[in-house]
Amino acid sequence: MNIGSRIRQRRKELGMTQEQLAKAVYVTPQAVSQWENERSIPDVYNISLIANALKMNKADLISEEEKKRPSWVVHDQFYGVENMYRKLKEFAKTDSLPETDRAIDYAMEKHKNQRRKTSVFSEESVPYIVHPFIMACHAHALGIRDDAVIATVLLHDVCEDCGIAPDELPFSPEVREAVRLLTRTEPEDLDAYFSAIAANSTASIVKALDRCNNVSTMMLGFSTEGIIEYVDETQKYVIPLLDHIKKEYAQYYDAVFVLKYQIMSVLESAKATILRM
Repeated sequence: MNIGSRIRQRRKELGMTQEQLAKAVYVTPQAVSQWENERSIPDVYNISLIANALKMNKADLISEEEKKRPSWVVHDQFYGVENMYRKLKEFAKTDSLPETDRAIDYAMEKHKNQRRKTSVFSEESVPYIVHPFIMACHAHALGIRDDAVIATVLLHDVCEDCGIAPDELPFSPEVREAVRLLTRTEPEDLDAYFSAIAANSTASIVKALDRCNNVSTMMLGFSTEGIIEYVDETQKYVIPLLDHIKKEYAQYYDAVFVLKYQIMSVLESAKATILRM
């Protein structure tokens, strides 16, 4: 018996309608119908929700064929916060980056109680500071030594996530302005948002680094619908932004070559995975 048949059988045993199950799993009734009629299969994130809604173990929901999948461990975090902190401090000292040096500790303090859920395969979360730290390490590895850029990398989510106004940041006007441009508000006019970023070299390269990091991990934590939305947004706004950076901000040409390759590779892999579902 496949997963669709198990869902249908257990739903009927509980006297649930497709609409009731859909509501419990945060999908449409049409999605439930497609599962039960074997026209599609739930993604990993939905399987956990379905098992909870149907009051059964996830293992009992998955077919024997599906249980033959590799017993891989999916990792949420690749580098430790302490190691990245130490490396960034060394970079700041060696390359004479005073704003970066202050931004490391400032971001660490502001994000100290925040965590980021990264994987549907785990109930664990990782410290939010991992995100800006790994971005800063990437920027340095790509040869970026601009103090304002790396400081902005470290601070790019502080205003949006910590309730701090950009003009309250104790950093240079260049950093404050770039962080202001990167801070998203709701509802957001994405055309205006990305257009303003494109006019600022610091905000542009930081947005490119941010999107590279986010698309690289989106398959771990996004629902199928979330992945589709993020792929569409990236193709519409970020790929043209990368081309704009190569043309207008020549100092980042080599960095953008690597970032664009990584982003486009992940997008195409994500599209192929979803189309095979």
